Amino acid sequence: MVDSIPQDSSRQPGRSQDGPPEHRQPVTAPAPAPRMAAPLLDPDDPAPATTLNPDAAGPLLLVCDHASRAIPRVLGDLGLPEEQLCRHIAYDIGAAEVTRRLAARFGATAVLSGFSRLVIDPNRALEDPTAIPVVSDDVVIPGNRALDAAEQARRVEALFHPYHAAVAAALSVIRARGEVPVMVSVHSFTPAMRGVARPWHIGVLWDNDPRLPVPLIESLKADGRWCVGDNQPYSGRGTLGGTVETHATPAGYPNVLLEVRQDLIATPEGADLWAQVIGDALEPLLALPSLATIHHYPRA
Repeated sequence: MVDSIPQDSSRQPGRSQDGPPEHRQPVTAPAPAPRMAAPLLDPDDPAPATTLNPDAAGPLLLVCDHASRAIPRVLGDLGLPEEQLCRHIAYDIGAAEVTRRLAARFGATAVLSGFSRLVIDPNRALEDPTAIPVVSDDVVIPGNRALDAAEQARRVEALFHPYHAAVAAALSVIRARGEVPVMVSVHSFTPAMRGVARPWHIGVLWDNDPRLPVPLIESLKADGRWCVGDNQPYSGRGTLGGTVETHATPAGYPNVLLEVRQDLIATPEGADLWAQVIGDALEPLLALPSLATIHHYPRA
């Protein structure tokens, strides 16, 4: 007769004698494959950037960061009514029209953004909380609330990077010809903000590089018809992350940012007039020897 083997009552099914519990199946299921984000743009959407006259001669490069109020179809209307999407919170009214006319006058290259600043603002650093605004001029943007990192990255890759790549490419073409680029950034501003009237017809924004903005201010004032803002209604001092600060300032290129009052350029006739005013003031300055050199102006 075979003696029975005593059972160790301390051993439980699924447990090794001297170690942790044994499992016939993994504790957790295998991690699922990462889900590919759907493309932000479809074939019916505009391009993230439009480059006019890409092979133009001369050093002038015009940029328009807030040229369009378009929103990718997949994002709908961001939860906003049409009247809000026609306001300055969505784009710089009239700025694209002035930019196009200046490009035609000078035969210059121009880069215009293809989408609304409400989707992502190309004139902001990505770490700036207003790069994808949740509130703009007291208007809540429902489609921008509680975005996860994947959705933010989708907008950056589809819209922000391509726009800046187009600006960088345009600058590279000018540099390849042996010329120093002269960057003029065209924007527009509201006649009043939070109930305070803004008297300026045009503002000239700049930081430490005076080569273009100072004589441009003098030329515009000499016309005698216009109230010209020197770093008004906004200041270019110490700003970070904008298109000028990204591409022109660190490279030592002459630059200026123009703000034209929106009510003055909201019609084709107004855009015609202000393209002529800016063009007449700018044209003789482009021949200044100081603009043909790279010079770095350290920031305080």
